[in-house]
Amino acid sequence: VSERIMPHLLNIYGSCATARDFEMYAPNATFEDPLMRAHGVKQIKSAFYTMPKVVFGESKIVEYTIKENATGPGKSQILIDNKQHYKVFGKDVDLESLITLDVEDGKVVRHQDWWDKKPLKNRETVSFPLLGRLAQTSRRGAMLLTHVLMGFGKDPTP
Repeated sequence: VSERIMPHLLNIYGSCATARDFEMYAPNATFEDPLMRAHGVKQIKSAFYTMPKVVFGESKIVEYTIKENATGPGKSQILIDNKQHYKVFGKDVDLESLITLDVEDGKVVRHQDWWDKKPLKNRETVSFPLLGRLAQTSRRGAMLLTHVLMGFGKDPTP
């Protein structure tokens, strides 16, 4: 499964994704990183299409290793230990990350990106659950704003 998904994931993180790259996601898939929390393919598209337009002058995964584990019939989890490179306001930024993909029947249903390989802050991972809930809510709000600004997940014209 990872061999089929990785080229698409590299395009998505490399800011050169096309609509076809997002076909790896199930319709109700989720994506979450420290900045955003997306639900559904259109919001996931908005999250990644915004990278080259608003945030980064350059982005790509430069190194990675993959572990794939079967978790049940038709289910697997793919762990991608990676180094990401970004150019932010003309400065090079390298980030170590752990990408976790939960896959069911060949489609990604959950995509998490843990920057610095640290779990995302939520009500289960922080000592004060209200702060975790606030972190989740702020990621969701950032995603909804991005989704509106990016045309509700509309694919760019070639």
